[in-house]
Amino acid sequence: MHRATIKSAYEPRYTIAALGPSGIEKNAMNVTLRTPNMASKPLTADLADEAATARLAADIAAVARRGDVIALRGDLGTGKTVFARGFLRALDVMEDVPSPTFTLVQSYQTDADTIYHFDLYRIEALEEVYELGIEDAFLDGICLIEWPDRLGPLLPEDRLDITFEYAKSGRRVRIAPRGDWDGRVPEHLANV
Repeated sequence: MHRATIKSAYEPRYTIAALGPSGIEKNAMNVTLRTPNMASKPLTADLADEAATARLAADIAAVARRGDVIALRGDLGTGKTVFARGFLRALDVMEDVPSPTFTLVQSYQTDADTIYHFDLYRIEALEEVYELGIEDAFLDGICLIEWPDRLGPLLPEDRLDITFEYAKSGRRVRIAPRGDWDGRVPEHLANV
């Protein structure tokens, strides 16, 4: 798949920061994200609008592969579904991408993989998750999971945690790679 990326000289794609040992943020202009230990440290991104969220999602989609789990955390309205739409659009899914709040799961076929978009907000018992076929989805495709805490012990250790929060101007996300995501995401985001 060929994808062109256009960067505006006037509008930053998003601002990436790394949390240093003291917990103080350092602007990505002053920190090289390719250092060996950087991958295990959370990154933050300030997203001014939905377009910035979609660009971040496209950048994550570019490095996602079969078996990946992306856990989308945050309050209602913070951008989880916007991220999922941007992720799917980056993989050339042009059909409507509704929030799966009522269906609980939507699946989308791409040339390479099946993308599963789970919204577990209405899950009340862990047994309900098994009925969704989530274990097969973990093996067969790429999983985007809103409200991942509802999975309890079923949430895989190898995953990318993205936590969305309200900020003064737009949204802020914290990106925490775990397991085989370690090293993959920060190196990629250093190139944006």
